[in-house]
Amino acid sequence: MTATITWIIEWMQTTPTTANPPETVITAGWRCNGVQTANSVEYTGTSYGTASFTYTSGEPFTPYDQLTQDQVLGWCWANGVDKFTTEASVVNQIDSQINPTVIQPPLPWATPAA
Repeated sequence: MTATITWIIEWMQTTPTTANPPETVITAGWRCNGVQTANSVEYTGTSYGTASFTYTSGEPFTPYDQLTQDQVLGWCWANGVDKFTTEASVVNQIDSQINPTVIQPPLPWATPAA
């Protein structure tokens, strides 16, 4: 089974409503989550960051209250967020939990907790 990947926009910063155009998104906080069940155990991974945008006069403009998450995610991917590398990192986090290459066993001289 492969991991299920979900992208979300967690927050956005805009110019003031008095700017021209008003409420232009200048920064968005994004998160890429992954989840996979293996051997009846759910494993998760995540990556997060920000993307910044600059509006150029004359380009198409969508008012803030009409934006969609997919539209803003597209801006993130077009402005430096590498979608495929980020998703691969999240999948790698999950794979490392399912098939760890390093483990941390209890110390041999420690008394097991009762």
